[in-house]
Amino acid sequence: MDLVQLEIFKAVAEHGSISAAAQHIHRVPSNLTTRIKQLEQDLGVDLFIREKSRLRLSPAGWSFLDYARRILDLVQEARATVAGEEPQGSFPLGSLESTAAVRIPELLAAYNQKHAKVELDLSTGPSGTMIDGVLSGRLAAAFVDGPVLHPALEGVPAFEEEMVLIAPLNHAPIHRAQDVNGENIYAFRANCSYRHHFESWFSKDASVPGKIFEMESYHGMLACVSAGAGLALMPRSMLESMPGCTTVSIWPLSESFRYLRTWLVWRRGTVSQSLTMFVRLLEERGVVQEAV
Repeated sequence: MDLVQLEIFKAVAEHGSISAAAQHIHRVPSNLTTRIKQLEQDLGVDLFIREKSRLRLSPAGWSFLDYARRILDLVQEARATVAGEEPQGSFPLGSLESTAAVRIPELLAAYNQKHAKVELDLSTGPSGTMIDGVLSGRLAAAFVDGPVLHPALEGVPAFEEEMVLIAPLNHAPIHRAQDVNGENIYAFRANCSYRHHFESWFSKDASVPGKIFEMESYHGMLACVSAGAGLALMPRSMLESMPGCTTVSIWPLSESFRYLRTWLVWRRGTVSQSLTMFVRLLEERGVVQEAV
């Protein structure tokens, strides 16, 4: 097994076909086919499930892809460190939508100014999706709702968010979940930690929401609540950044549910030079908080 084989395997795994991978890494398809077969023989397992012109990763292939990415990243980092180079290359970063919209734009701009050779690639989504991206190696790090207790992850606490309940302007006062028992709510998909938090708020007060409408954006939630169709939960910082925030009533949650901490997490033992510089910038800007 050598680095060329790992690079070829990674390219084929990410593009799903020999021809597409060959174009991407500027090699002839026959060379890729031969090197993949040699790698499979060396490992003694099939890394791909072959379906006509497409290649689909086998369970063993998925596991090996994670290691291949980590090995190649470490080699790139080692070369840069020995050569005394500044961080460079791709830095895939994940984030909650609200964090990306409100908390980190200035940080990303400052990072880009200091490390112009780094290619920031920002993805947004629910905490569950972002954590899966970090675990799979697709993301170098991600801002998620924390703390994250997964044994393969580590990180630092960053932003504290005040969570608020929004309701139509003419809604009766809301002091507890019993006050809105059975009412419809708007939330992200089931792997969203804020949705879990919202549902837990109901459950803790022996209440349940009515129908849960899954939305793709906070702007969509705000529009629906403003129209009088239900309730939603979101960070106050996100709400106050949106036009139309005055078209709904805002209700704080009880103290035990009111605040959540956003963490920056990464896979344990895989801190790249780009990530190290990013964490250092967070520390310089006073973003990194004490863990509680």
